[in-house]
Amino acid sequence: MPALEGHRAYDAVIVGGGHNGLVAAAYLARAGRSVLVLERLDHTGGAAVSTRPFAGVDARLSRYSYLVSLLPKKIVRDLGLDFRVRGRTISSYTPVERGGGPTGLLVGGGERRTREAFARLTGGEREYAAWQRFYDRTGRVAQRVFPTLTEPLPTRDELRRRIDDEDTWRALFEEPIGVAIEEHFTDDLVRGVVLTDALIGTFADAHDASLKQNRCFLYHVIGGGTGAWDVPVGGMGALTDALADAARAAGAVLATGHEAVRIDTDGTTAEVAYRTAGTEGTVAARRVLVNASPQHLAALTGDAPPTPAEGAQLKVNMLLKRLPRLRDTSVDPREAFAGTFHVAEGYDQLATAHAQAAAGELPAAPPSEIYCHSLTDPTILGPELIEQGHQTLTLFGLHTPARLFAQDNDAVREELLKLTLAQLDAHLAEPLADCLATDADGRPCIEAKTPLDLERDLRLPGGNIFHRDLSWPYAQEGTGRWGVETRHANVLLCGAGAVRGGGVSGVPGHNAAMAVLEGVGG
Repeated sequence: MPALEGHRAYDAVIVGGGHNGLVAAAYLARAGRSVLVLERLDHTGGAAVSTRPFAGVDARLSRYSYLVSLLPKKIVRDLGLDFRVRGRTISSYTPVERGGGPTGLLVGGGERRTREAFARLTGGEREYAAWQRFYDRTGRVAQRVFPTLTEPLPTRDELRRRIDDEDTWRALFEEPIGVAIEEHFTDDLVRGVVLTDALIGTFADAHDASLKQNRCFLYHVIGGGTGAWDVPVGGMGALTDALADAARAAGAVLATGHEAVRIDTDGTTAEVAYRTAGTEGTVAARRVLVNASPQHLAALTGDAPPTPAEGAQLKVNMLLKRLPRLRDTSVDPREAFAGTFHVAEGYDQLATAHAQAAAGELPAAPPSEIYCHSLTDPTILGPELIEQGHQTLTLFGLHTPARLFAQDNDAVREELLKLTLAQLDAHLAEPLADCLATDADGRPCIEAKTPLDLERDLRLPGGNIFHRDLSWPYAQEGTGRWGVETRHANVLLCGAGAVRGGGVSGVPGHNAAMAVLEGVGG
């Protein structure tokens, strides 16, 4: 916690030391600007951190955010980050009961294996051919859209011309994604696997007229220009540690334990008030970049806050003594859990879960997806745990909106976790509970976070992991040139709630820094 005495004015003060704030800090400091980052917690990183959640256990888990797709290589190169990701050879495995016995769909491991898996599940070649056609189309969109995320916002027509495919534009940008899924695929399980990318942290039906599921789907298939979701080596904290190092090396001051409480601005200069455990103070700034939610930005500036977007996910972190055996003996658990392991995510199951949650009930069969970080990157485990065969599991549950937890968060969390693990157990040859490791106090190594827990721990309004509903990646009325501008000329929003925000991308941080360097608010 560096002292701020003697340095009371900065070119840029950044409120919040999450990954986007650190990206902005590093870019601006490298450009010769004086930069101060105010972070209320005793560490930087925000939701992109690695922690040891289980007492006495040497396992550093990506506690909140956990996979990387939207982080442009440009940012890693520009900032000289010591950060790597590893690809997963298996994309997904989805178990199902058919014909009176266990089977499933394994996607990955080469084209031949994937084709055979589709044929074995669906009884023919049609679904795999449709899969190839569909993802060839989204792949072309990814190649054309992803590079625009670190450029000034294109107009809607400019982006449409860039994509240059009217059928795909209509399917992704104009019609509910359920239309395209039902046109392309006939198998319920295959339809469900495709739909899941539209529902991560987004409470919506396949045919929601708002198209917020389409926006979620778009961001999940364009990452890196390929749509691949990679594993951060060393856990997600490795990224934010590298960003903090880059910002400090460039001269930025990172003040942890300093909570910004007010921004006063006349559009040309600003003053940021902060408090610590023992003091209060102010710093002057030419520009202020807010790496927090739009609601928190409004609270700092005294503006009317926007309506928060509701979060709708369950995040579960686990450490296992061993991976569980599967009822489907045709697949090795080390492959099934290396990619995304889909549970209760058939197309009809997803629709039923959404309808039940919308009616105020916990889904009877909560959908979720799971993956094992340590299979791809064992460095997050201590040597003894590796030798003993321990593995991590990360579970992300869908269709559990914050409203369901409002009356009794603890009791509903416990019930939802029980229901969710029961769905997984239905596909295992042994109960997951038998595979859980225990901590130094003899307790099972499992923790669950609801939207209300994320709101409390990370100040995410409504527990929404994107800070608000995701936006289209093009200019609309009031979005400004970079999508980070606010009604205050020298105050920028560099958090996930900016246009083209959401996920671990660094894009809003990059774009806010570019806006400053172009002279916005100067």
